[in-house]
Amino acid sequence: MVTQNKILQGKILIVDDEPNNVALLEQTLQGVGYSSLRSTMDPREVCGIFEEFKPDLILLDMNMPHMDGFQVMQKLKKIDPNSSASILVLTALQESETRWRALQAGAQEFLTKPIDLAEVICRIQIMLEIRKLRLEIATTEKEEFPVVGKSPAIVRLKEVIHTLANCSADVLLLGETGTGKDLVARCLHDLSDRKEKNFVAINCGAIPETIIESELFGHEAGAFTGANSRRIGKFEYADGGTVFLDEIESMPIDLQVKLLRVIQERTVERVGSNQSIPIDVRIIAATKVDLKEASDQGKFRQDLYYRLNVVQIILPPLRERQEDISLLFQHFVLQACARHNLPTPILSKGLMSQLSSNKWEGNIRELKNEAEKHVLGMGLGLSDLTADCQEALSKDKSNESSFTLTEQMDVFEKKILEQELLRHEGNIKNTHAALGIPRQTLVDKMKKHGFDKKNFR
Repeated sequence: MVTQNKILQGKILIVDDEPNNVALLEQTLQGVGYSSLRSTMDPREVCGIFEEFKPDLILLDMNMPHMDGFQVMQKLKKIDPNSSASILVLTALQESETRWRALQAGAQEFLTKPIDLAEVICRIQIMLEIRKLRLEIATTEKEEFPVVGKSPAIVRLKEVIHTLANCSADVLLLGETGTGKDLVARCLHDLSDRKEKNFVAINCGAIPETIIESELFGHEAGAFTGANSRRIGKFEYADGGTVFLDEIESMPIDLQVKLLRVIQERTVERVGSNQSIPIDVRIIAATKVDLKEASDQGKFRQDLYYRLNVVQIILPPLRERQEDISLLFQHFVLQACARHNLPTPILSKGLMSQLSSNKWEGNIRELKNEAEKHVLGMGLGLSDLTADCQEALSKDKSNESSFTLTEQMDVFEKKILEQELLRHEGNIKNTHAALGIPRQTLVDKMKKHGFDKKNFR
């Protein structure tokens, strides 16, 4: 049988009052490489086993004597409200109300009996991958700032943010639309000594030219028609804190002159006043264009560019952060589920593959929108968790109920081999390393299933 790689490892607890079901599940899971298994046919033992064994995933029957599955989940929630263990419900009950109750009670997935072993294995694999992602996200959220990712570019970005947080220098953020410039600006503020003061974000492209000066620097009563009282501008309001100038390239040229003076002298003059008001602000500007090129073309003041560009941070586009796509997507899925009070969907390998191949011209913002649509059932159309497994089963045998355990495991093994060979374009070295099996074992299994590496290139 196929030996699974590290991502598939996990501790699994089987809870079912039918001895045959328990034996079949144990044999199947051991056959694909899950060695850390516990089982019980008495639901009253679950809590004790749970505290001792600390499973990553629980296969839970619903209709059992003494305690049903709902009562078991209630007990588990009481002893460990913050448990990261995933629950896959297996039941003969097919009513949609039962499924909804199970998901509301804490289950992540729901399968009806008689169970399809290949489908169970697929779901377990995906659920354990999702659990791993959740733990990675939880670790990120415990950090001092919520920049999600583990790619080298993001690791470096986090280091830069830590280094610059308490630096007094102004910062210029450069990145495509949707790369998270506003989030980085907020992180720089929240990690600094200025965090107790105001963080004022200004979108320079969203404020009409007729009022932008008043918005930024304030005005005195009677300064212009409609100015009935004194107004404190955003720079003055941010005194002691941080001003974030987003889309700085959109600021009118004539106002750039006044901004330059504010940056140089750290004073503001309200419209209609000659009094200079000292301010203590750190300025973080953000742009999606090359300001040096814009200044060379006369579209942006060169002196303001050099004044802003004391420290420059370049944010990588999502297409250069392939390692982060699945983590970010799951992060946004969890946020959307919490926002809409919906159960967390499982993400298929097909979906994750499609996400990775997308160009993501809108970067993180576009990915977040896709996660929202996925939760609401309007995403990329790959929400069928086990489509690959079901396709393999239907092609290899029309009567699924007649599958023996060996036949079902052969189908699953064949599909896993095919997926990995496709992913590695027939490269034997990379494929056997990914599967965690010796090279000769892979070669033997390829012969068994009639695979030729040339067909995967």
